[in-house]
Amino acid sequence: MIFPKGRGQPPLVMGILNLTPDSFSDGGRWNDTDSALKHAAEMVEQGASIIDVGAESTRPGCTPVSADEEWSRLEPVLKELKGIVDVPISVDTIKAEVAEKVFSLGVDIINDVNGLRGEGMIEVCADHGASVVISHMYGEYSEMHSVHMSGDYKAEIRDFLYTQSDKAMDAGISADSIIIDPGVGFGKTPEQNLEIIRDCSFLGESYSILIGVSRKRIVSKVYPDMDIDDASAKLSKTAVDSGANIVRVHDVARTVSELRL
Repeated sequence: MIFPKGRGQPPLVMGILNLTPDSFSDGGRWNDTDSALKHAAEMVEQGASIIDVGAESTRPGCTPVSADEEWSRLEPVLKELKGIVDVPISVDTIKAEVAEKVFSLGVDIINDVNGLRGEGMIEVCADHGASVVISHMYGEYSEMHSVHMSGDYKAEIRDFLYTQSDKAMDAGISADSIIIDPGVGFGKTPEQNLEIIRDCSFLGESYSILIGVSRKRIVSKVYPDMDIDDASAKLSKTAVDSGANIVRVHDVARTVSELRL
């Protein structure tokens, strides 16, 4: 799968489908299969080019779930999703065991906020010819909201993402199938997050760049008096203007409208 990279390419919108009961913004809203499938179809109609399905929350203070629990949330929806939407399907997971299972149901992309650091994740994705989103997270998964970067953080983010991309390519994943995500909100200060959003150019143009700011804390810090989804759309537009190729969002319609301005 080939994704846009570099400036001048039309951006893609990745619509978020949360199947978690404890997501920071819409936990429990799409818990039953019918409502989840309906919402996915609506996002595609509104302009989503990718649907990203998640079954484990990354909100501050969230409780990790087992691979079995994560799979039990994903399986009923993924069994039917490919027949409902005609866009690539991504699954947001850090577990190779879960990734192995979702590929049998037509999933195209693994979105790993742990940056493919988990045991076996790179190999599983390569074996199935999958595309990958490699995210930067400072520190370990369990502490991503309690530690922050210092020093030349941009160089550190870029070095990590390029190192992990090299590992992915060594395993057989093509460069065109790699998306890099600097990980807004994962181990960065508000100031660092905003600087990343406003200037994605430090990541270069070797890979497609994804930015996810939707409904995160930084949104309310930048636009404290604005509706959260309107503000998220504005910050997503800022990211695209600064070099992002894909934006990951909850409200597809508002984001698509903002990107057209």
